[in-house]
Amino acid sequence: MDLQGSIEKFTLPEIFQLIATGRKTGTLAVQKDDTIVMVYFKEGNVFYAYGPQQTFHIGQLLKELKVLTAEQLDEAVRVQSESQNSRRLGEILISHGFIEKGDLETVVKTQIEELLYSLLAWQGGSFKFYENQHPTDEEITLRISVENVILEGLRRFDEKNMAAETLPDIDAVYTIAPSEANRAKDVNLPATEWNVMALVDGYRSLRQICELSKMGQDETLVRLARLKLAGIIIKTENKPVPKTDDTLNTMVDRLANLFEDYLSQKTHAVSTDSRFSTTIIEEQIEPN
Repeated sequence: MDLQGSIEKFTLPEIFQLIATGRKTGTLAVQKDDTIVMVYFKEGNVFYAYGPQQTFHIGQLLKELKVLTAEQLDEAVRVQSESQNSRRLGEILISHGFIEKGDLETVVKTQIEELLYSLLAWQGGSFKFYENQHPTDEEITLRISVENVILEGLRRFDEKNMAAETLPDIDAVYTIAPSEANRAKDVNLPATEWNVMALVDGYRSLRQICELSKMGQDETLVRLARLKLAGIIIKTENKPVPKTDDTLNTMVDRLANLFEDYLSQKTHAVSTDSRFSTTIIEEQIEPN
């Protein structure tokens, strides 16, 4: 049965994660009022998205990148008009030698990501997933990590309210989510979020993690909420352990295990030099 429902009942990060973890292929149609956005998935990753009323115009983005002049854009639009819009603007720009294919791919990725970030902010509407269906064949397709889209999209929200709604019980315990079979997680995290994730061990409560973190409770909970909504950490029924003095070596060992797990899944989140990553932790996390 096709996945469908209202955004009030299921948040879009949850819907994206459900499709990603199931490694689904198909089209997610999301509608609010007269606006419809189509998101194409292949084996759990986004490879294209289209909103008929989106304002991220390819030609304008190419001009902003200074790889296309106003005169070249006008000429391409004229040619497209003469073809009665049967030819895509990007294909015309490439065929006339105005841009390289790599320039177009960069702009298409920016266009898709901005559309997805705005989509994640929707508080209402409906959705339906059409498995193994794509309404159009796109010339330029990409592989965009669902986890990264969610993490970046959430950074643009009212994060304190988001954290309170996502993590209502700060005495709950979370652990690192297991990787799904045959699906690598491509996750890009800044050092602050790696530091917080290193404290998630399946036994500490969120409250204990906040006490150990150098950022304070509010900022730590914001980062933990992002990780939960991106499907990187999940709640566990383990009981929180009594507070003890955590040593620096224990924390560094914990981070080393995290790096090993994620690098084995072809994560590009950090430098391949794990010694540098460990240094970040040593500088920013001290034993309580």
